[in-house]
Amino acid sequence: MGARRRPSTGAAAAAVARFLAEVVPAAALKDADVKGTPRRVAEAFRDDLLDGYRADPVEILGQAMEVPGRDLVALAGIDFHAVCPHHLLPYRGRACVAYVPGGRVVGFGVLARLLDCFAHRLVIQEVLARQVADALVRHLGANGAACILDAEQMCLTVRGERRREARAHAQAFAGSMARSAAWQRRVLGIASGQPAGSPGRRRR
Repeated sequence: MGARRRPSTGAAAAAVARFLAEVVPAAALKDADVKGTPRRVAEAFRDDLLDGYRADPVEILGQAMEVPGRDLVALAGIDFHAVCPHHLLPYRGRACVAYVPGGRVVGFGVLARLLDCFAHRLVIQEVLARQVADALVRHLGANGAACILDAEQMCLTVRGERRREARAHAQAFAGSMARSAAWQRRVLGIASGQPAGSPGRRRR
């Protein structure tokens, strides 16, 4: 499956205009700042929030290099944003993506693009973490993989319970990492900025 073409926003903009007409007073819709809002909203969702539907994880991870090593590869502090499918509100935070190679590695920028591929869709945080970890095992051939996400959920901070300081944490482990508490501790340490030693290494 290749990357899809960018769709037109005409119908989407018209739908946004109808939506605003239902929830905003008619007088407010005449404001100059609102005049182009339907088009801007449609373009924002197409180009910035939901463009992940036009990306293919197989193609992204196809840019791999053969390596003999089996040492941990990790990228922490990756900023990301996604859209919750329940209320179409965005959430944003930082991610740590890690894997144990199975003979192939990709550039660190590829890991960020893989995260965006799944994050720029309608997806809950828990599923997003699972999709990234599973893709590294399935499409890159990693022996094990992990994705740790820490985010501010606008569904929680600006509506509902309105807990403005709350942070949501989700983590997923796949392959050998799903079966190893030592690997999990090591990746969680990297994600928190306190990397631990290799699995099995004793501390004095």
